[in-house]
Amino acid sequence: MAASNANASHPLTLSGGGSLRGTVRVPGDKSISHRALLFGAIAEGETRIEGLLPAEDPLSTAACLRAMGVEVSPIRAGEMVTVRGVGLDGFQEPGDVLDCGNSGTTMRLMLGLLAGRVGRHFVLTGDGSLRGRPMRRVGGPLAEMGAVIHGRKNGNFAPLAVLGQELHGATIRTPVASAQVKSAILLAALTASGPTTVIEPVQSRDHSERMLRAFGADLSVGGSGNTEVTVRPGPALKGQTVIVPGDISSAAFWLVAGAITPGAELIVENVGLNPSRTGILEVLEQMGARITVLNARDVAGEPVGDLQVSHGPLQPFAIGAEIVPRLVDEIPVLAVAACCANGVSRLSGAEELRVKETDRLAVMARQLTAMGARVEEFEDGMAIEGPVPLQGAAIDSETDHRVAMSLAVASLVATGTTTLARSEAAAVSYPGFWDDLARLRG
Repeated sequence: MAASNANASHPLTLSGGGSLRGTVRVPGDKSISHRALLFGAIAEGETRIEGLLPAEDPLSTAACLRAMGVEVSPIRAGEMVTVRGVGLDGFQEPGDVLDCGNSGTTMRLMLGLLAGRVGRHFVLTGDGSLRGRPMRRVGGPLAEMGAVIHGRKNGNFAPLAVLGQELHGATIRTPVASAQVKSAILLAALTASGPTTVIEPVQSRDHSERMLRAFGADLSVGGSGNTEVTVRPGPALKGQTVIVPGDISSAAFWLVAGAITPGAELIVENVGLNPSRTGILEVLEQMGARITVLNARDVAGEPVGDLQVSHGPLQPFAIGAEIVPRLVDEIPVLAVAACCANGVSRLSGAEELRVKETDRLAVMARQLTAMGARVEEFEDGMAIEGPVPLQGAAIDSETDHRVAMSLAVASLVATGTTTLARSEAAAVSYPGFWDDLARLRG
């Protein structure tokens, strides 16, 4: 049985064997939660958010907004959150540094949001992990619009100073498909002096486009494969009611756990099924996983459904750059699935994982190898040979929430006992994960 809480000072003990049965509802989608707070802040009137993820990253976003004069009600599990918007140009200059915690989404989207606040000065920082994550990928495109952002190592690392400027519209081609980069540009475009178009190599997740349109922005999507997004500045945004579906990135842990654990039968309720996020379902389908969508419906512009998963034999996967933007956060747990597949799984085009909370390619290769997996790491991916019997071992999340939960899934099919250091990292996106794991193991 897994321990039902994750104490920061002691490794968590996880026993292998047993099965998983029951129904689970994962926390609200992290990407949508951030955007609901940010767009509500720059809208006019009140925004009501149902199902907002009450985890560390969205709390960081809310704290930054409060520091700039936005009223955000307390964020508690199961409670409606209200945001009293200050309009497109209503942010006050904060009296202190804005702390983004461990949240790359908060920092990158804030850069776009603040770049056009003329005459105001903002400084963004975060924890040690976030201060080591590259930010010029956002600052560079924003500079093409006239933004002035200073930081360590030529503006690549926080702390970052933003000096609000008059921005002009631009056509910006991003070298990588990144929803964070795209969203930062779209936010800056709302107050630019002319239209702005973002062109990506392939489409990244499109929550910003859907939600900005719902709030009243003049936004259009085009290009082959929906890779071009244009914002025309002008309209004020209006407060909305946002219903946040369950996060498919959090559901992915249960989908893989159900697929690889003998005897498992799980239903994951209320999962967001936005097509720009369902790469995980396509790969698991490619592997032959037994997953069924139940009760498909539409909630506030986002497709939602319940996912039923049961154990069965898996084939290896082959995934490349074209699908990575639609499952970038699910790759750590897919690496665990690969250990249980009949053959060699191959991942390429995923160098983006090296600049997440950790270098996720290196960390997953290191930790799964410690459990006996056969992993070959490349610059942009990995090859994993299966099926390999995993062994309980002393492993470490290395402070990464997705790594912590992926390794917990691996421990379910490992022989013997696994001890997981820094398991508390899971709270960044899924505070109740360890309790849910204990309950589903029964």
